[in-house]
Amino acid sequence: MKAKKILAGLMAAALVAVPLAGCGSTQTAAAVNTGDTAADAAASEAEAASQLIGADFNTLDTTGTTITFWHSMGGVNGEAMTALVDKFNQENQYGITVEAVYQGSYDDAINKLKSAQIGNMGADLVQIYDIGTRFMIDSGWVVPMQQLIDAAGYDLSQIEPNIAAYYTTDAGLYSMPFNSSTPLLYYNKDMFDAAGITEVPTSLEEIAEVGDQLKEKAGTQEVLAMSVYGWWFEQFLCKQGLEMVDNGNGRTAPATSVVFDQNGGALNILNAWKKLYDEGYAPNVGRSGSDTATTDFTSGKAAMMLGSTASLKQVLQDTGDSFEVGTAYFPAVSSSDEGGVSIGGGSLWALNNNDPVKLAATWRFIEFLISPESQAYWNAQTGYFPVTTAAAEEDVYKQNMEQYPQFQTAIDQLHSSAPQYAGALLSVFPESRQIVETEIEEMLNGSQTPEEAVQSITEQVNESIETYNLING
Repeated sequence: MKAKKILAGLMAAALVAVPLAGCGSTQTAAAVNTGDTAADAAASEAEAASQLIGADFNTLDTTGTTITFWHSMGGVNGEAMTALVDKFNQENQYGITVEAVYQGSYDDAINKLKSAQIGNMGADLVQIYDIGTRFMIDSGWVVPMQQLIDAAGYDLSQIEPNIAAYYTTDAGLYSMPFNSSTPLLYYNKDMFDAAGITEVPTSLEEIAEVGDQLKEKAGTQEVLAMSVYGWWFEQFLCKQGLEMVDNGNGRTAPATSVVFDQNGGALNILNAWKKLYDEGYAPNVGRSGSDTATTDFTSGKAAMMLGSTASLKQVLQDTGDSFEVGTAYFPAVSSSDEGGVSIGGGSLWALNNNDPVKLAATWRFIEFLISPESQAYWNAQTGYFPVTTAAAEEDVYKQNMEQYPQFQTAIDQLHSSAPQYAGALLSVFPESRQIVETEIEEMLNGSQTPEEAVQSITEQVNESIETYNLING
């Protein structure tokens, strides 16, 4: 075991957990302050929230109510968010005003919550990234979305089931999907035509098989621009139909250890990744935080890249008329894999401020954001999936699909997947991704074998999980 890496993992886990353990005298949103486990605290808060909603939820008068919404959408996405908030404020019949506050990155938003107090969270609704899901469930800060849905009589079948599955546990839906995406394989159709390739690779194995054709016949400099990204690692597990952690992938109970070392999934991924790298087909283009992979693809240097569906419009804009962009399903590790993909992006969490009127107003705003009209607009402006199935019937959606037919791949892939491939819920996901990325980089640099990388990842992530559970349990 690498002592320095273990220490780093422990410190990272502790940094996430410390805000939960501190300020016991001021009743912060913490499981350990009451002596309960995180799961017990969450259950206790859920019960209290259920009593808060009450049977008269739909009849509460929200006239003159102002709610605060924290989000992490900047740039073009932020403009679309502002437009939706303005529309709701101008048109809603409930007398509700929404104050939307941009909090910076997802990390910034969740870190700000950690210093809050129950009943005075600073926000009524907050957008949290997918990998913060298990943390939010355990926090005891939220009113489970399922309770709002049941109280309002909302038909949950209106939400795409393979999107809702990610945010669902045995207790039901915990947060409302909003900005959802999946990964795709982007490819240069012109290069494929020049190389005489008529079938798009469906696995890392098949990408290796067409590598020489692309180099020799199409002049490709990089066959695959694949950043070192923990999300890819997680998606490759889903494509194998294998779990990442125990306890039903962290869905029946908080995870206590990883299982990708035992089921062989991690080694399959790293062996295939290393093979592509060693054969010169997938060079190290940096971590996910860099734009090198996208730049290499849109500039015509790379024949293929892995990227989010939410990047489609930007990719098409950057490419212009230089070549035709194709999209395909995210590749499996092996051609025999029969799994699916997990979603990324973020969802909406209703915070428990002990105010039933504000809670009712929060639901009205959520209901507006997930309406077919709003979701069709959101999809057209941002490239994120419409989470509501009926959005496909909106003219705005149809026009967007006609203009960007490559997006149909994302819809087809979403529908081809299944809830059992929703992916893991893990309290220390941010730390896990950092660990995975560091060890993959060291493997590609020749500092360790795939077997050694899997062992190191396993030990470090397990240490982080154990520390988090110890502090918050």
